[in-house]
Amino acid sequence: MQHGPAVRRRKLGAELRALRALAGLTSGQAARLVGWHQSKVSRIETGRSGVRPADVRLLLDAYGVRDPELHELLVLLAGSDDDGRQRWWHAYRSILPSTYSDFISLESQAGAMRTLENSVVPGLLQTREYARAVTRAAVDAAPDGTADALVEVLVKVRLARQDVLRSNTPLRLSAVLDEAVLRRTVGGPEVMARQLERLKEAAHLPHVRLQVLPFGIGAHIGVTGPFVIFSFPNRSDLDVVVLDHLTSSLYLEQREDLQSYEEAFDSLQGQALSPEDTLDFIAGLADGA
Repeated sequence: MQHGPAVRRRKLGAELRALRALAGLTSGQAARLVGWHQSKVSRIETGRSGVRPADVRLLLDAYGVRDPELHELLVLLAGSDDDGRQRWWHAYRSILPSTYSDFISLESQAGAMRTLENSVVPGLLQTREYARAVTRAAVDAAPDGTADALVEVLVKVRLARQDVLRSNTPLRLSAVLDEAVLRRTVGGPEVMARQLERLKEAAHLPHVRLQVLPFGIGAHIGVTGPFVIFSFPNRSDLDVVVLDHLTSSLYLEQREDLQSYEEAFDSLQGQALSPEDTLDFIAGLADGA
């Protein structure tokens, strides 16, 4: 288990090491090509230090890597846009926990996201009012006079995250929701009614697959807790599982861990209502809301 930044550094370092070997270069030869000391190349490849996007491009050019998609992915793993500008959420770095910032970073880079939720609607599908109610519950312990402002900032960030579903190449989202998510009245009946309508709208999007696990199936493998699986375009070895806890997030990157969670998600999808039956189920709840 690793925190997100360590996962990215290790993955990026492993990719660069493999590309150097493919080019037939030693770490010393690579360092001389780009004008560095050999120890800098070693630190980058072992994930002991971060690397700037410009340095990633320098190494990729030295290794003769011409694949534009691979260029883009590895530059993104370095943590900023291809032109070197800071990512949009960096404007909130004084407020957001580092684990949350890293989650947003992975979310923005991934090609697909599979998520199981037991308690609340996934952040990418929340309405503003629902997000405010959930966030309010999470920050009630904030110092007097700061809670309201903090809630509004966090809601703004959550809504900005939803742009990944509206981009030219949108994130493919597969969400399995325990029935409890839909039964829990967050923010009051009116807020919940609008949230159910939002889910119905999202379920019609071609890149969103929404399924409900009804109470009737009894215990299931997901009762141990929610999780997210991020998958990256054409690079399954970069996939990662995120487990959320009250004070932090943990990231699983080992192949055996990924396989276990992928199999669990497949099992949950098989037990859940079909996307079509899920729409009918949500519509029934909305009619009675």
